[in-house]
Amino acid sequence: MTDAPQQIEVGPCRRILGVRFFTGTAAEAVRIGLSGGLVVVPAAPALVELERDAPYRDALVNADLAITDSALMVLSWWLISHERLPRVSGLEYLRLLLTKPAVREPGAVLWIMPTPKARERNLDWLRHQGIPATEDDCYVAPLYPKGDLNDPALIDLIHCRRPQQIIVGLGGGVQERLGLHLKRELDYRPGIHCIGAAIGFLSGEQVRIPVWADFMYLGWLFRCLSAPRKFIPRYWRARKLVAIMRKYRDRLPGSR
Repeated sequence: MTDAPQQIEVGPCRRILGVRFFTGTAAEAVRIGLSGGLVVVPAAPALVELERDAPYRDALVNADLAITDSALMVLSWWLISHERLPRVSGLEYLRLLLTKPAVREPGAVLWIMPTPKARERNLDWLRHQGIPATEDDCYVAPLYPKGDLNDPALIDLIHCRRPQQIIVGLGGGVQERLGLHLKRELDYRPGIHCIGAAIGFLSGEQVRIPVWADFMYLGWLFRCLSAPRKFIPRYWRARKLVAIMRKYRDRLPGSR
């Protein structure tokens, strides 16, 4: 284990709920992410847990780059502060990331997937895009418990393979904790990109979200229509983010 590196200066940011959100372009965000460090893409359903979930809060605060994926957060900030922030979605970030030569070379990326089924669907899509990913380039994550996270098997695998980029496709609230664990435990500094369901939107493993719908802040609607029982309760709970932002604005919820 090595000491966790300090956050790097990434350019223009706005502090919201105690987290430094990058306010540059998607292309700039990808360039920074490829240089190494922890990239997080906080969504509204996870952000509402900031008051109660200390490990998740720790992960966001210690990320090197947080992008403005949450449309609800961006709209709420505009209503509260009258400041328009540029939105960079996780889907847009991943689309751009996958065009870069640094992630299209054999062995350059370790993909962390939630299930064997997701691994197979996503690998098939990646191969059709000309990205030479194999099962050896994937790690199917176990079901991590709440609280502080520890995965020595994954650490050993990464130290053995030493990929320059690690792309984490797990659920919000889990992947950020895993990303911080990797940042703190690895003996080198790869790019750690916590992109959540974005790869599934592209591969068809989850509902496909058109570029226009992502641009119009409608990704949540497509997910709700695809699986109402799963996603409607999740996004309904996310409405609490508006009240949390009114209360804390730029301060970190739950901190002392």
